[in-house]
Amino acid sequence: MAQPLIPTYDIIGVGFGPSNIALAIALEEINNNSTTLNALFIDKQPEYQWHGDTITSQSGLQVSFLKDLVTLRNPTSPYSFLNYLHSHNRLVDFINLSTFYPSRLEFNDYLRWVAGHFSAQCQYGEKVTSIEPVMDNQKVKLLKVITTDIGGTSKARFTKSLVMGTGGTPLIPKVFQPLKQTPLVFHHTHYLSKMTKLIPVKTKDLRIAIIGGGQSAAEAFIDIDDNYPNAKVDLIMRGNSMKPADSSPYVNEIFNPSSTDSIFSKTLQEREELLKEYKYANYSAVDSAMIEQIYNIFYQQKVAMVEQHKYCPNNEVTQASEKSGQITLSILDKKSNKHATNNYDLVILATGYERPKMAPMLEPIKDYLGNIDIDRNYQVKADDRFLPSLFLQGRSESTHGLSDTLLSVLSMRSAEIAFSLQAELREKVQQVATTALA
Repeated sequence: MAQPLIPTYDIIGVGFGPSNIALAIALEEINNNSTTLNALFIDKQPEYQWHGDTITSQSGLQVSFLKDLVTLRNPTSPYSFLNYLHSHNRLVDFINLSTFYPSRLEFNDYLRWVAGHFSAQCQYGEKVTSIEPVMDNQKVKLLKVITTDIGGTSKARFTKSLVMGTGGTPLIPKVFQPLKQTPLVFHHTHYLSKMTKLIPVKTKDLRIAIIGGGQSAAEAFIDIDDNYPNAKVDLIMRGNSMKPADSSPYVNEIFNPSSTDSIFSKTLQEREELLKEYKYANYSAVDSAMIEQIYNIFYQQKVAMVEQHKYCPNNEVTQASEKSGQITLSILDKKSNKHATNNYDLVILATGYERPKMAPMLEPIKDYLGNIDIDRNYQVKADDRFLPSLFLQGRSESTHGLSDTLLSVLSMRSAEIAFSLQAELREKVQQVATTALA
């Protein structure tokens, strides 16, 4: 029986979140007839969703809607947030809100709407498990992308170029690593589904620890205060306090697409100093209005003389264990240098994400990638034996700046990658034509 042919693509994108949706748009809008690219995007989710398991009534976008998938590059694009509003007959209503910041629920729907336009180019419900080299004359000619669907069926595809756009991986602090398998400790990325499953009765008496002092921790705290009236929450953070996100105009310039060139051209030491200086414009920062809301919750507790929740800055979890259906935390108060031991029904880790350049699926080709150095156009500088193009999205903060993991540069970055891909395709087509004439 003949084996089915393995399809070959010009580009395979791993993940179909905002980064690769923006790339799909750029490939379509920048495309010309001489450089048509055959692209496929593969996403492990059964359908499109962007942080859907974390979106509560308090979840607002912290970036202007004008920094959507396309507007900064092409304000007339049909894939803009404004056209989404127009298409859903909500443009005037949104204008009446007098805001640049839609809810994350609405922005998630916008992203789903755009993704739907590219459904023919996206394969949902498949997880990429391995990227393997396809050798020819002692060189890697193509990449073999291996996927597994929800039923365990494997599939292979060849590609000339690969674009990684998989987003961050939940960061589990070392002290909680031994408890990764217990359902009573979970990362905020699974917040809604875990809370629904673990607390079917919202009036249940509970003691909950939220670990972290950033936006995710704040949103979870307010959601629990709103919807779980008998829950007692300890808001535990290592820092001195919750810090407000700095959205002032001069600070915001660090997220301008034009800043990428400036940051990339600096020395390693200069970039490290810059990232350190502006860290709180992006990390562990909370909307000012939300900080005021949380402060008011604790103030009203004082007025009522009822201590339901606890605000615990300068506290660090030093040990964690599970026993008899509860999580026991040993917590160091860094100001007094005293330890306390508390039992909790649930522990929510609002501890952010990590974005290693070397994803496990790239292990089979790591010998060709060196130190994973990335050029200005987000392409990995592989050695001479590696002919395919490999691009990393959202993995270049140390060289391209704080905006690399944010929506701020998506439209411009996707265009830079699209231009690079098209230029490489033209070059390869010319090489084939020259060889044929020789």
